[in-house]
Amino acid sequence: MLLEIVQTINSYLSDYILVFLLIGVGLWYTIRTRFVQVRCFGEGMKKLFGNLSLRGGRHEHGMSSFQALATAIAAQVGTGNIVGSAGAILTGGPGAIFWMWIIAFFGMATIYAEATLAIQTRRKGNDGSYHGGPVYYIRTAFQGGFGKFLAGFFAVAIILALGFMGCMVQSNSIGSTFQTAFNVPSWIVGIALVVICGFIFLGGIQRLASVNEKLVPIMAVIFLLGAVAVLIVRIQYIPETFAMIFRYAFEPQAIIGGGFGAALKTAISQGAKRGLFSNEAGMGSTPHAHAQANVTDPHDQGVVAMVSVFIDTFIVLTLNALVIISTLYTADGPLAGGYVGEVTSQLNSANLAQTAFGTVMGTEAGSVFVAICLFFFAFSTILGWNLFGKLNAIYLFGQKSTVVYTVVALVFIFLGTVTSNDLVWALTDMFNFLMVIPNAVALFALTKMVLRTTHGVGVKRKK
Repeated sequence: MLLEIVQTINSYLSDYILVFLLIGVGLWYTIRTRFVQVRCFGEGMKKLFGNLSLRGGRHEHGMSSFQALATAIAAQVGTGNIVGSAGAILTGGPGAIFWMWIIAFFGMATIYAEATLAIQTRRKGNDGSYHGGPVYYIRTAFQGGFGKFLAGFFAVAIILALGFMGCMVQSNSIGSTFQTAFNVPSWIVGIALVVICGFIFLGGIQRLASVNEKLVPIMAVIFLLGAVAVLIVRIQYIPETFAMIFRYAFEPQAIIGGGFGAALKTAISQGAKRGLFSNEAGMGSTPHAHAQANVTDPHDQGVVAMVSVFIDTFIVLTLNALVIISTLYTADGPLAGGYVGEVTSQLNSANLAQTAFGTVMGTEAGSVFVAICLFFFAFSTILGWNLFGKLNAIYLFGQKSTVVYTVVALVFIFLGTVTSNDLVWALTDMFNFLMVIPNAVALFALTKMVLRTTHGVGVKRKK
């Protein structure tokens, strides 16, 4: 009953609000910044690799630009890249990936705006630490009671969406894949996660930044090597794989069935909501990480932030999608004829990826590889999302609330390993969608502030 109610709410939010807001704000900033994601992409890459380090050192306050990016990517590259993209393909067909790309392209302009605003509106606490994120630029956009209400609404939504429910999704995916790959009871995995996460949470932002700057590059390399190895074996199917992504983006009914209109709406909405869950552009989560960066020019962190969406969607998510489609949907794959037969009752968004990698690596090795990658992805996301929720708890209830928040968050992490996957995903989707609304409204309202930081647009930037 609860699942059905949440799914109904989600269908209205995703089909009639989310797509228009995400594409709308991304298209708006793409035009107003004159395609900043294209013009300044090279600059972002140079700033990223110019500061790349696995030994960023301890900062008295905040993080280095790379540590902030690593924390943002840690939050972005999670189950959305493996389980989320697999779920989008399973529900909306291979064409859903095309719509994920569209969302991500415009999302690069959106996240540029979010990161620059996070730097511009952040505040420095009495202890020298930074307090920044959407609640602060929402209050900047809207003064008085309305701004206070919108900021409070966002803060509550992100605590529930990421700090609590979101971490349940991540731990749920870790627990289920470890049980499939290693036959380890999910509740044991839950206890282990609570112990490890608790240790890192208690170390504060500095410990979290130190872990993420080392964990993110390592986990990315492991996944990329495995995915590329599978694609090399299946290289003859790569042209067909890309052809299916583009074909089924506009003819989804040919593979998922139903009428054209309903199938197209399903493909687009799946691409939009799973794309949001994956790269988080427009959701208002990663600005918390970028606000911690020790930079003086907001533009510098804005262009670095764009790279995080590129890495998340156009590299990690795309590679996972190519593996799934090239192994399961091509001529010799079990889903080549569409969603028919006994195989559809056995596949879900988690083991779809394990099945895909297993076709080349072997069933057991494929399950183990995906379980390991998913552990790294989901674990790093738990760390990032806990931080984002904590910063909003501090905004609402003060610094003393962090102990209670941490304890509750750890309980949710454990519960995620023993809770129904469908309900967890549905609740997370709902609160994610609700976060987008006040964040997007503020982004539109603060356009002039963003343009003041952009090269060649609006007021000339100070050198």
